[in-house]
Amino acid sequence: MTVRFPKEDIIMGTIHIDLFTTLDLVAQAPGGPAEDPESFAFGGWQAPLSDQQVGEQVWAGMAGMDALLLGRRTYDIFAGYWPEQSGEIATLFNDIPKYVASRANPDLTWTGSAQLGPDLAADVRALRDKHEKIHVIGSLNLVQTLLRERLFDRLNLWVYPILLGAGKKVFQEGTLPANLTLTEPAVTTPNGVVRLRYAAAGGTPATGDMTPGI
Repeated sequence: MTVRFPKEDIIMGTIHIDLFTTLDLVAQAPGGPAEDPESFAFGGWQAPLSDQQVGEQVWAGMAGMDALLLGRRTYDIFAGYWPEQSGEIATLFNDIPKYVASRANPDLTWTGSAQLGPDLAADVRALRDKHEKIHVIGSLNLVQTLLRERLFDRLNLWVYPILLGAGKKVFQEGTLPANLTLTEPAVTTPNGVVRLRYAAAGGTPATGDMTPGI
């Protein structure tokens, strides 16, 4: 079904993008080869650098989250996993609404799931009027749309100390120039993973001239 939202008198919500990425900003299939069946030699690159502190950081960042916004592939992975799990994250994911961005007809068997309509940007804006803290996890193709439309408020990156040289990157062609503000100092885990948390800022990047003598 296509979801439509009534107008409600609540504070506009925020959209948080959470991504695991390599140092050269590849974010394709970090958890395992099955996450993306396209030709990619490094599916599961995150696993050898698994870090308990990263898990704690991800969970802490979910405080107050009241909706998930996912691309179809990530939704299918989550829907096939989390309903059978227990624990704090499973309880949260299973209880809150899940919104799926897809041009196809996904199987929405996970309780609380709804498909967004063909005007994705409009429907995402409507989500801000319905929820206070919406998280986008993975869903790299969806992220490209959000970046092009400037439909994000926070960008949370976990940067792993490896270079792949190939794969889908966080920032692809079509990303709009934008200013970001680092909201807190970078944090490094024992395995060398750096957490960077940014907030979207107004305007576009300024330019200048640092040529000596000018």
